[in-house]
Amino acid sequence: MTDFAQRRTMMVDTQVRPSDVTKFPIIEAMLSVPREAFVPAQRREAAYVGGDVDLGGGRVMLEARTLAKMLDALDIGPEDVVLDIGCGLGYSAAVMALLAEAVVAVEEDPDLAAQAQARLSAEGVDSAAVIEAPLSQGAAKHGPYDVIVVEGAAEVVPDAILAQLKEGGRIACLLMEGALGACQVGRKIDGRVSWRFAFNATAPVLPGFERERGFTL
Repeated sequence: MTDFAQRRTMMVDTQVRPSDVTKFPIIEAMLSVPREAFVPAQRREAAYVGGDVDLGGGRVMLEARTLAKMLDALDIGPEDVVLDIGCGLGYSAAVMALLAEAVVAVEEDPDLAAQAQARLSAEGVDSAAVIEAPLSQGAAKHGPYDVIVVEGAAEVVPDAILAQLKEGGRIACLLMEGALGACQVGRKIDGRVSWRFAFNATAPVLPGFERERGFTL
């Protein structure tokens, strides 16, 4: 029988801590949430390996290192309300639910959305809710948000998403320039989001976050 708890500890010790993630609440959350419960059944054995976990349909669960470093940069507190865009099967929402007051997770794939809500409920995560909606539209009726996390890469971040960020709020996203990606953390000041580089990372670009291609003959 697979000892997932042991693998979870090893993941934190070999993938998270060495990446300069030292905030105790993040370490504790990633030690507490059973990652294997939020991946497709056939991928359970791969839940704790380094790298993204394939969810099918061009979507992935971000590798533990990437998610941990994003959370470290965002410094989520117990009074924050978080918008989690592209939650997949709900792992990120489960982790952030232990850090924040509440998490609104958005997933546009109906099957992923239904499974995410079912898996969160099965794990007793009652401060996160999954909304089925286009990722590029977010969940405006529950906003504005203290923190927005984009669980994948973007060539551009839609204005509709930036509009849901509270004044003074923080957003993290993997912004792609060609094949190169970098996690950028933005803060909204005077209605505008200013970005700063956090670390290098890549992931598939989320639907609705692509740059419009110019028409050429």
